[in-house]
Amino acid sequence: MKDNIRHVPSPNFNDRPDGVIIDSIIIHYSGMACVEDVITHFKNPEPENNNPVSAHYVICREGAITNMVCPSKRAWHAGKSQFGCREEFNHFSIGIELYNPGHRRGYIAYTDEQIASTVRLVEWLYTRYPIKPEWVLGHSDISPERKQDPGELFPWGEFTSRKLTIRPKDTSEIQMLSLRHG
Repeated sequence: MKDNIRHVPSPNFNDRPDGVIIDSIIIHYSGMACVEDVITHFKNPEPENNNPVSAHYVICREGAITNMVCPSKRAWHAGKSQFGCREEFNHFSIGIELYNPGHRRGYIAYTDEQIASTVRLVEWLYTRYPIKPEWVLGHSDISPERKQDPGELFPWGEFTSRKLTIRPKDTSEIQMLSLRHG
């Protein structure tokens, strides 16, 4: 897996707090016009809105994976976030950004290649970190008032069938799981 990942470093990261265990993954969509815009944006230390962002991985529609921040470092992908009893997901999560123009630019279905690469990446991350299925979430789970991604077209069923996430039909069930497994 590691050999199939292109490395394009982003300056937008810092150290994780001492003692933090990386045990979650947050899946996003980019909401940008093209994947090159995403990578350029994540490489920019001084974006227009003065809010530098990044993710650990970016996955294009053809399935190619770009690593932008070492998973041991804190990427700036989740922003203000909370789910159950946990806050500040940047501290302990790995951010995976899938290219998709998003709801504002003509939201489209994810490609089979993109999902296959995401599954392989999540499976690989499971071998490297103590990721818990109840903490593989979408950005909309941890920031529901401000984020919609990865959106209703993201195939969560593919991930639940492989036991990579737990996705009860009711979000309150997920919240209850997070309180029990916090």
